[in-house]
Amino acid sequence: MKRCLVFVTLSALSIVLQAHEFWISSSRYYYSIGETFAMDLRVGEDFIGEISPVTKDRLEKLELYQQQKIQDLRSLVREGSKEFLAFPLNEEGSHVIALQTTPSYIELEAEKFNAYLKEDALDEAYSSRRKNNQLDKLGKEFYARYSKMIFQVGNKTDDGYKRPVGLPLEIFVEQNPAALKVGSKVSFKITWDGKPLFGARVSVWNRHNNRTTRQPIFTQQDGRIETHISNPGPWMVSVVKMVPSKDPKADWQSYWGSLTFGVKP
Repeated sequence: MKRCLVFVTLSALSIVLQAHEFWISSSRYYYSIGETFAMDLRVGEDFIGEISPVTKDRLEKLELYQQQKIQDLRSLVREGSKEFLAFPLNEEGSHVIALQTTPSYIELEAEKFNAYLKEDALDEAYSSRRKNNQLDKLGKEFYARYSKMIFQVGNKTDDGYKRPVGLPLEIFVEQNPAALKVGSKVSFKITWDGKPLFGARVSVWNRHNNRTTRQPIFTQQDGRIETHISNPGPWMVSVVKMVPSKDPKADWQSYWGSLTFGVKP
């Protein structure tokens, strides 16, 4: 499998890389039974971003997956609170939280929209606009977010981290994050409508010692990418897919996927 090993220090290139990532964030990824799990939602740049203003009515899905159980968490959302969601942990294992938002509509000036398509390697959409003489037209788009987070409770691990959660755009890590350490090889699989997504630019992010690194890698025909764990701390994998919109109000529909997990020191 070929890999593109290009690392970008975002502190130096934040003006060039105007990222749009959205992710589930937590200060911890490892817990003991009886502790309280807490998370928030973040959007923005540099794998730091800011608290996202997503409200409960925009949540199409917010679920906890633990072994064979699925729990709907939407009723636990704390709008206006410092913590978007918090709940006690009662079972050991590898847990997954999955989130899906309803689509939102946005319009961008032609120049900004074209730059955004280039920046996020959305080549099919850009080529379509150029072919149809639309590069000077407003960018009209619906977008939605599809995010997962993996965290570990106790010492007992399981294969729950591999479980599909039914997102249209879904990211899988193929090794349990609880077993990863610095130097470990790690692979990911990206699916679109349940099938491998080929040729998508995936960003692999790490935040360590107040420094963010980003590694862009294009998926192979089997939808996979692989890399190595370079540092401990929080990690994120993100990808975006854009297709023509079925709603006549917009020209495009974009799907923004992310997966977050933590690696122990």
